[in-house]
Amino acid sequence: MESKGDIIIEVENLVTHYGDTKVLDGVSFTVRRGEIFMIIGGSGCGKSTLLKHLCGLLRPTSGRIVFQGSDIASMDEDQLAVMQQSIGIAFQSSGLFNSMTVGDNIAMPMVEFGSVDPSLVKPLVRMKLSLVGLAQAEHLMPSDLSGGMRKRAGLARAIAVDPPLVYFDEPSAGLDPIMAAGLDELVMKLNKLLGTTFIIVTHELDSIKLAADRILMLDRGKVIFLGTLDDVEKSTNERVRQFFERRADEHIEQRQLA
Repeated sequence: MESKGDIIIEVENLVTHYGDTKVLDGVSFTVRRGEIFMIIGGSGCGKSTLLKHLCGLLRPTSGRIVFQGSDIASMDEDQLAVMQQSIGIAFQSSGLFNSMTVGDNIAMPMVEFGSVDPSLVKPLVRMKLSLVGLAQAEHLMPSDLSGGMRKRAGLARAIAVDPPLVYFDEPSAGLDPIMAAGLDELVMKLNKLLGTTFIIVTHELDSIKLAADRILMLDRGKVIFLGTLDDVEKSTNERVRQFFERRADEHIEQRQLA
């Protein structure tokens, strides 16, 4: 049984509406410290909405999101700003500022949060870039980087101030299989080297099978699976089986043929 000290984030009965539409319906789960936790599901299942809640970018209709002992869902703006200094976010599009060098992008959280001695900023920027395989990219502009390099730079910025938890939104989107595999390996390396907890939204089966410690699957806003890859093999849920076996939805096929 998990102890509270093993848990970095706990979600309890999360409910969210967009207007009259219920997008998340009673979502509950915990994430353990130091694991790679992947959130999966079909398009429109609520993955991105859940991620925005976990980052404090959206407020739920009801429910709790407890991060390091505090409920994100009930925080005011000042409390959220402080909390967000303790997490890293690597955006699908990398989220780099095009008007700043790669090095300045990585340095920004260190300077903005005031948590790093100014004399250490440059050496730390070089160290973070070296960790993601971009040691020579400090003085380049984001426009000089390939798609895979931008993803790596975005990840370097996400770990700039050594947060215990990093969110990664669709890391493999837009990458070829070789670059995607390299990024998966990088996440695993950082997880092992730094002990960083990763929560990753993805739909890439190869990434899931390579890197996931545990998997949460959503369908129509509800949790339909939570477990390991070994647990997937034992699942009798048809939607779970369909996702992992890459089978088309028969109902969609029938509608297309009608």
